[in-house]
Amino acid sequence: MNVLGIETSCDETAAAVVVDGRDIRANVIASQVDLHARFGGVVPEIASRAHLELVNGVIGDALVGAGMTFADLDAVGATHGPGLAGALLVGVSAGKAIALARGIPYVGVNHLEAHLHAAWLQDPDVQLPLAVLLVSGGHTMLVAVTAEAEYRVLGQTVDDAAGEAYDKVARLLDLGYPGGPVIDRLAATGDPGAVRFPRPMRGDGLDFSFSGLKTAVLHQVRRAPEVAVADLAASFQAAVVDVLTDKLAAAADAIDARTLVIGGGVAANSGLRASVAALGERSGRRALIPPPDLCTDNAAMIAATAWRRLRRDGPTPLDDGAMPNLGLPTD
Repeated sequence: MNVLGIETSCDETAAAVVVDGRDIRANVIASQVDLHARFGGVVPEIASRAHLELVNGVIGDALVGAGMTFADLDAVGATHGPGLAGALLVGVSAGKAIALARGIPYVGVNHLEAHLHAAWLQDPDVQLPLAVLLVSGGHTMLVAVTAEAEYRVLGQTVDDAAGEAYDKVARLLDLGYPGGPVIDRLAATGDPGAVRFPRPMRGDGLDFSFSGLKTAVLHQVRRAPEVAVADLAASFQAAVVDVLTDKLAAAADAIDARTLVIGGGVAANSGLRASVAALGERSGRRALIPPPDLCTDNAAMIAATAWRRLRRDGPTPLDDGAMPNLGLPTD
């Protein structure tokens, strides 16, 4: 089954063609980073307009890359939430239009669930249960996956998401947007022990908090402006990675997980990837770490999830709309 996936939940316009939920034939992503950089964050109206301009071309590029035409498609899936309302509507409308014109099923896809499905894209035979760390600019949560489509949220952020903290610290250090990749690059040249930043809520349940860490960086900059920016970046990243990894370990122990998984944009961070890989070795668990292009927002995970949801639940009605505040479906 050839499934076209469309992703427009935030500031990436993406389309992909995936066969039978696992074989990626094309995965095209058009970034809007340059449009939003001067504002220091995503501007919803600009994002929506950019999606309108880009979506048809991105879908066309995905079909060309897959060596297919619209006539070869068996289904189409689009992210219908969570995300920015206007941005979501662009992808949902495109997906429905294609489904209606071609007479094929349409599937509305939960963006958070799709990040979980990146694990199945990497390994269709992944061993359950999974302890998943889903970490991005909008979400930081620990999820237990005990069976396909059976999820339980074990913990989540009580304030800032980890990716949001990266962006705010980058803005504080005048590093530009998006903050995550810049801090990650700088951290590679800095001393992670230069400043001992707090590890918020470490050892205290499975929820997260990063607002205090952001404030600690602010106080450090005011108190000792002579500390090198690379050292600040490395010390901040070490604190974030320590908390994320420790809580993933605790979650894995709590559910006796066989596999550790990370997903979401922050899962592309080199420090986190190395730390989770080391955790897997220490704990005797497999660490499933998707390649960076399957961690950030992409349409391959949307297409793969659409294929699985279509087999399990059937098509989504065409009067189904965008759901900006959609949560992860849990048991």
